[in-house]
Amino acid sequence: MLLKFNAYIQDLIARFHSDEEGLALTEYLLLLGLLTAAVITAVLAFGTQLGALWEGWRLFIMSMTPAPPPIV
Repeated sequence: MLLKFNAYIQDLIARFHSDEEGLALTEYLLLLGLLTAAVITAVLAFGTQLGALWEGWRLFIMSMTPAPPPIV
């Protein structure tokens, strides 16, 4: 019984070592997690300044182009 379990574990480890897709998926998930954490940290750290910056960009763009006529 123990020999079968040991053989099963060794086979499982060998399959994980030869599986390239699982590794790529794990890498992408780690990168996605890091990117998400960086965005959340940036928004929490610079939230009020980002709001003011977006408002400045909005005013700049609105001053360059006239507003489109309303759709009736």
